[in-house]
Amino acid sequence: MTDTVMTTATEPDGAPRVAGLDILRGLAILGILFMNINDMGGSIWAFWAQDIRHMGWSQADQVAWWLREVFADGTARCLLEMLFGVGMVILTDRAAQAASSKWAVLRSYYWRNIVLFVFGLAHVFILLWPGDILHTYGLAALVAVWFRRLGPKWLLGIGLSLAVLQLGGGAYGYLTVPGKRAEVSRLEAAQKSGVKLSAEDAKTLKTGLDARAKREEAQAKDAARIPAEDRARSAATGTFDSWARSAWDFFLHLEKQGLEIAFVLEAATTMLIGAALYKWGIIQGARSRAFYVRMTLIAYAFGLGSRAIGAFQTMRFDDAPNIMWSLHEVARVATTLGHVGLVYVLLATVTGAKLLKPFEAAGRTALTIYIAQTMICLWILYPPFALGLYGTQGWMALMLTAAAVNIALLIAANWYVDRYRIAPVEWAWRSIIAGRALPFRKGRGSSAGGGVPVTA
Repeated sequence: MTDTVMTTATEPDGAPRVAGLDILRGLAILGILFMNINDMGGSIWAFWAQDIRHMGWSQADQVAWWLREVFADGTARCLLEMLFGVGMVILTDRAAQAASSKWAVLRSYYWRNIVLFVFGLAHVFILLWPGDILHTYGLAALVAVWFRRLGPKWLLGIGLSLAVLQLGGGAYGYLTVPGKRAEVSRLEAAQKSGVKLSAEDAKTLKTGLDARAKREEAQAKDAARIPAEDRARSAATGTFDSWARSAWDFFLHLEKQGLEIAFVLEAATTMLIGAALYKWGIIQGARSRAFYVRMTLIAYAFGLGSRAIGAFQTMRFDDAPNIMWSLHEVARVATTLGHVGLVYVLLATVTGAKLLKPFEAAGRTALTIYIAQTMICLWILYPPFALGLYGTQGWMALMLTAAAVNIALLIAANWYVDRYRIAPVEWAWRSIIAGRALPFRKGRGSSAGGGVPVTA
């Protein structure tokens, strides 16, 4: 494969573009709607409570959910996190060339991400999308940037170590829960049959029954929230006020539970992995075609294989442990790496490059597309007003709707970059960072520049 193709510096703030990275970013930002639309068009509490049948469970819905779960779940977010790590390295290296000290680089990068954090809060509290990732990425970047100068081996080692650390509780549960529950059931049956339990067995039984009661209580609370949200968001019973309160309540619930810390840790961890891949020349397409073929096959074998098993286990709808308790994060990263490898395998062919070229425009307008997805889905398709389609679509219909919205946004993105230098939300963000209004329209004779590596 040829060296990475760097586009001309056509960004208003002078930032260079890498065509392969823009294509990956475009695929990721469009792909993320397939993850979000079920929470936009259906109960977010239902999905949180793992009540996946609440959206509909016809044969078509089952196929759509399974494909989404195995091939897509979490991978768009993972790829965006990796690319954020890439951007961290590019931006800080570029800033270091002009900055007087490392503290000036950090100040610049911190300001950039504090502004992004504020944009994320506006996305939550004004546009009413409680699943926003911008505020999380803004916080995670403030942590990840301290590791930017490390070599790729250290970055990957720290990133993978933290990813494995995140699985600690789940892996322990996967290995120990079956035995503990079986023991509690045995002791419960023995007690009911009149067997006198030892003090130690009685204590084990009490602990197990208490844990079961707490688990059932939490499940009942989550289940009770689902119809309340349906009433608040449906066209028949909901209002703007009830919808807004529902969105804010869910977001604040996550914050009160301290889950933002876990989200930030996940994002920062994957940013470090992305930074390592960039320093090795992997994520920007600088390796050979044979390398990407091997990478795709190995990553998919583990990632898709384990996720397929986990999806089938989920579809049993029982209380048994799921393999994803222990493998979720590493399988998510592996599947994402498979996606990256497949993109560069395709880009090494003329047909593949032509197929993927339109996604470059989506990558250059990613932030605007992300907000546009919210505006279309939450403010036109699924609010209690406008079309009012909340709760009316099953999994297959939701996935097809996401595809239709993305096709329209992809067409719009390509039309837009032919005429303008920077997308609207990107313009607002970067203008605030720069402290001046950046040029918006293209001058005569300007071009988007760039290209895609297409030869082996």
